Amino acid sequence: MFAGTLVHDGWKPYRDLACTHALCNAHHLRELTYVFEEMKQAWAKRLIDLLVAACHEVAAAGGSPAGERIAYYRASYAEILAEGEAANPRAPPSGRRGRTKQSKALNLVDRLRTHADDVWRFMTNHNVPFSNNLAEQAVRMPKVKQKISGGFRTQAGLETFCTLRSYLATLHKQGANPFLALTLAFQGHTPQPRFA
Repeated sequence: MFAGTLVHDGWKPYRDLACTHALCNAHHLRELTYVFEEMKQAWAKRLIDLLVAACHEVAAAGGSPAGERIAYYRASYAEILAEGEAANPRAPPSGRRGRTKQSKALNLVDRLRTHADDVWRFMTNHNVPFSNNLAEQAVRMPKVKQKISGGFRTQAGLETFCTLRSYLATLHKQGANPFLALTLAFQGHTPQPRFA
């Protein structure tokens, strides 16, 4: 059973996992950029700027900032979401069964409001990153290889590739030179990653 914090893109089935959740803000920035650039809604740009400023403040502080700074960001966030909701009025009930379809922008505002604690978890827990991009990048290469090669020829080949890729990605995240690590491994002096 996973006991940490799961950083994800908000896909609903992830909510079935009994753990702490955090939402990937890189995904939010992409969605907000679309709302700003394609739908011409200024509130989205203000929210982009707020999230990026908070990310920089957390990085500069080396952890969670003071409580009044968190309160400032959360209050600004609520104001901007209210602007977003005002710019995207709810569609009236259609008379059909189920939820009435809303605009992409309003669905985004609703998700950001409903899961506000998960959006801001990076600010209150220094172990939670702003986004899950590093995790996604670690699996992107094997997925690309799988798509372009038509899969691996053997299960053993697949397992070997994934083991090497995982090892090198871990060393890279820890600041080691992956090429040097491979060279040393072939010389019989395999560098070990830090586990804590």
